[in-house]
Amino acid sequence: MDQTFNKINSVTGELTLPGDKSISHRALLISSLADGKSQIRNLAAGEDVKSTIRCINSLGIKTEKVNDAFIVHGKGYKGYTTPSQPLNAGNSGTTARLLTGILSAHNFESVIEGDDSLSSRPMNRVIEPLLLMGGNFKSFNGKLPLRISPSNELKSIRYESPVASAQVKSAILLAGLYLEDESSVIESSLTRNHTEKLLSLKVRYEENKIISYSSIKSYPQPKEYFIPSDISTANYFIVLALLSKNSELLIKNVSLNYIRIEILSILKAMGGNIQIDVKGESNKEVYGDLLIKSSYLSNVKINSDLIPMIIDEIPILAVAGIFAEGEFEINGASELRVKESDRIKSLVTNLLSIGLEVDEYSDGFRLSGEIKKSAGYFNSFGDHRIAMAFSILSLLMDYGGKVEGFDSVAVSNPGFLDQLKAIVR
Repeated sequence: MDQTFNKINSVTGELTLPGDKSISHRALLISSLADGKSQIRNLAAGEDVKSTIRCINSLGIKTEKVNDAFIVHGKGYKGYTTPSQPLNAGNSGTTARLLTGILSAHNFESVIEGDDSLSSRPMNRVIEPLLLMGGNFKSFNGKLPLRISPSNELKSIRYESPVASAQVKSAILLAGLYLEDESSVIESSLTRNHTEKLLSLKVRYEENKIISYSSIKSYPQPKEYFIPSDISTANYFIVLALLSKNSELLIKNVSLNYIRIEILSILKAMGGNIQIDVKGESNKEVYGDLLIKSSYLSNVKINSDLIPMIIDEIPILAVAGIFAEGEFEINGASELRVKESDRIKSLVTNLLSIGLEVDEYSDGFRLSGEIKKSAGYFNSFGDHRIAMAFSILSLLMDYGGKVEGFDSVAVSNPGFLDQLKAIVR
């Protein structure tokens, strides 16, 4: 589906957005492992999270919506039942990779599959450490579909991750919940720590390394969760408000996890007027309100060690970079090549189409110059973050723009258009 956008005059009002997608996946999976009823409020509404719900339902976990809460009836330690058909993770890498860790400890055979996009993404990064734990897998070139067979004996490991990936880390830590001895994951870069927070796992910092631990001592109990609004979703509206004249936008109850808000620090360093008001904490996840006002931006150097903390935000950050003074450059982001699309290629292709000067690297890109076309026609490449980023760019162009394959936004935020309509003038 193509979607046309017209240039806007300003942004004003307030938004309360759906729950954070990363936290929602984990709250669902952890609740499914607990023995009893857990309640989740403000669960994310996108197709990715629906894939996680569909998979745990297929594993014998009952879920239901009761008023404004989502209820998960967990079945306890190794309480999953054998699925009657392959588990379809859809487009969700988080679903596939985290479930792989959990299912490696179960005593039945299962298969995880996904859509064409997910089936092209790497699974070896998860399979390899789980093989070291004694997991039993069969895949096609290290990609989905993945067959998981019962392990002869799962054992704990101490694993230094060669990739900065919260999904790899979480898969190992979730598998570790089934073992008496402690498993640990060692990282050189900060990655999302929602699994550690929701399970209250031990985390240590030693010689510039982050070490996270899990064992059966951390096996989850039923509890209540409030999911703060998704900062990755909020960032599209933040950039739109910053770049629109005479604009002021309030976004409420947004996740302020320190590993997730590096983009706010970058935008503020660029000159963005963003005020942060911390409101509370739920299951160790901090949240609060953001007030954003029109700003004049200048590009700044983005160090490669920050990339793991802004990896999903690079498409919308690039849009900010177009309108900021100076050159915008990203390096050390080869992970973008294996997202829902090759996001480096997707960004470069669309940016070149409107006359910007763009250099493509194996691990990033550089852009400069000015938009030479009054309207744009952009390809989403089936990628929700590319679709939303170029929707925002279209709203800022003199004669607007059109995004091909816009319906991919349903993966993370099916209410995107309604949210825009509520604040644009």
